[in-house]
Formats: sequence, structure tokens, C-alpha cells
Amino acid sequence: MKFLGVIPARYASTRLEGKPLKDICGHTMIEWVYKRAIKSRLDKVIVATDDDRILREVEGFNGEAAMTSRDHPNGTSRIAEVCQKYNDYDVIINIQGDEPLIEPQMINQLMETFLSDRDLVMSTIKNKIDNMEEIKNPNVVKVITDKNDFAIYFSRSIIPYPRAENLNNYYKHVGIYGYKREFVIEYSKMISTPLELSESLEQLRVLENGYKIKVVETAHKIIGVDTEDELNKVREYINNKKIKI
Repeated sequence: MKFLGVIPARYASTRLEGKPLKDICGHTMIEWVYKRAIKSRLDKVIVATDDDRILREVEGFNGEAAMTSRDHPNGTSRIAEVCQKYNDYDVIINIQGDEPLIEPQMINQLMETFLSDRDLVMSTIKNKIDNMEEIKNPNVVKVITDKNDFAIYFSRSIIPYPRAENLNNYYKHVGIYGYKREFVIEYSKMISTPLELSESLEQLRVLENGYKIKVVETAHKIIGVDTEDELNKVREYINNKKIKI
């Protein structure tokens, strides 16, 4: 199997304009994501962007980027366009462009799910939630799975419902995905579904169309960046831990 890592990166953002080019301890966010991703076992990593500034930045640190249409409604659609150009890869790993502390081992875990189950079409990651503040936060997407680690549901609500306060059953969905190449193209063409629209969670479209998503647990916790405050938290964390790119 050949694995392609794709990092969707667009300049426009409602909460943090120009997010991929924000400075984090001397390097742009997109450089942090890219250089951590290439430490995994992926065969190739590319940035999928619709902006010349991001393209030039990636090429400036000797990364590889592909220009895509500006008209994509979401990252999955952008990745599907890239899949048409890179058709000699079996599995696509969708790496979020706003997670500068992505752990290479998380990417390797997703790759392993496809090597272990050749019939699998999609996989993603979860980690344990250890506090009620996160559980109650609608911006933290929760996931519940069956005994074979396939997703039952993703929600911004508290799932499962806490009849008694118990932290044992709560997992945060980490938004990194693996897909079979043919499936991500099919997935991008599916029309939006009722639960997807209700929760504003694109992955529910997969479940509503009857497909399974494997969910693997990781011990790693990463900080996504959607706001200036989160950006400063990442800078502080990197400085305190003396993390190098």
C-alpha cells in the first residue's frame, strides 16, 4: 500500500485570517505541520492550498504543495481534487493544517488500520477526556464506538448521557482521517445529510450513508488552533517544552 498525506490549507478563516502563515516560535504554522508529518512513515506529504502565499511559503522551506480550486466547500472536497492528480496512492491521510503539534505516531496509527484491514474505507482517532469542562464543551466533539472500535456516533453534545458523573466513557474526536483513495472521491460527492447538518460534523455523512469508520485511541493530546488565544497557548507550550521543529 502507498500512503499520501494531504494537508488542506486555506488563507481565509472566519476566526483567524491567514492561519497557516501565523508565526510560531520562528516558523509558520504550516511548516510545523508539514515537518512533523514527514517524520511519519507516509510515502509523500503535500499541502493542498488555494492561495499563492501559502504555496510560496511551502516551497520556501522545500516542501511540496499543490494548487487547488478556491471553490471547495470543505477540506474533503479539496483532498478529492488532489486525489485525481495523485492517482497512484492507495490511502490518503487527511492532516489538519491547524494542528502544529501533530504527532507522527498518530499518523502511523491510522496507516496501520489499513494495513491490518484491507477492506477498511475510513479511519480516525480519539483520545480520552479527563475533565467535565471538555465533556460539556460543544466545541469538543465526542465520539462513541462499538466493541470493535467502529464509530457509533459523533456529537457536540455529551455522549453518552451521564446518569452519574463518571469520566470513564468519554472520548474526544481528533480530526485526522485516513481514507481509501477511491472512497474519499465518492465521499466528496455525497450530498449533505440531516445529522451532518444538525451537528455541523461532516463525518456523520459517512455513517448516515451506511459506511463504517474505524476509531483508534491515542495517548497523544494535541492543541488545535482556531483562535489567537489558542495560537498563544501553542507558542507558550513550545517554548516551555523547548520543542524543535
